[in-house]
Amino acid sequence: MELFNYFRSSASYRVRIALALKGLDYVYRPVHLGKSEQLAESYAAVSAARLVPLLHDGDEALTQSLAIIEYLDETHPTQPLLPPTPAERARVRALAMDIACEIHPLNNLRVLRYLVRDLKVSEDDKNRWYRHWVETGLEVVERRLVEGLAQRPSIFCHGDKPTLADCCLVPQIFNAKRFDCRLDHVPNVMRVFEACMALPAFEDTRPEKCPDAE
Repeated sequence: MELFNYFRSSASYRVRIALALKGLDYVYRPVHLGKSEQLAESYAAVSAARLVPLLHDGDEALTQSLAIIEYLDETHPTQPLLPPTPAERARVRALAMDIACEIHPLNNLRVLRYLVRDLKVSEDDKNRWYRHWVETGLEVVERRLVEGLAQRPSIFCHGDKPTLADCCLVPQIFNAKRFDCRLDHVPNVMRVFEACMALPAFEDTRPEKCPDAE
């Protein structure tokens, strides 16, 4: 397998975590988003969306981090990242989407660049935008975790093993820390984050340990 990704991309980090949790080897292919390498014709030839991550698995070219992770879960079921029952899987997917669909799209690089370059938003106001959506979005995740604890004890987002939701949570916290977001209002989110970072799959794939880290 080949993974096209960028060390700071939270979506890429999600997939690196999933691959590590499943013990799968892959070739690391860096695509520098800061230098707009994803827009080059050479990358467009392999990715119609011109986004990362992109996973090549044989003849398959897979995009969108959640779809990639579910593909990995179906093709490599050891160390499953979704729980066994429909209701549990729905809860884990909802938690993942709270992050990947509600928080992340509002503060990814394309959006931040548009705010600054096209709408002429100041750097301070851009950062305020970022912190607002991350901090309020994580409040939703916190409430979901509290609801879950009322039903069952959990070390991670759902139960005693990492799931798709944890693959999404950890990269979002890394980004929140980069932008000095407030995190003391989400104690259960941070409890889960610390539990994840105690595992090699999360620690060894963190952004600063990637080959293209700056």
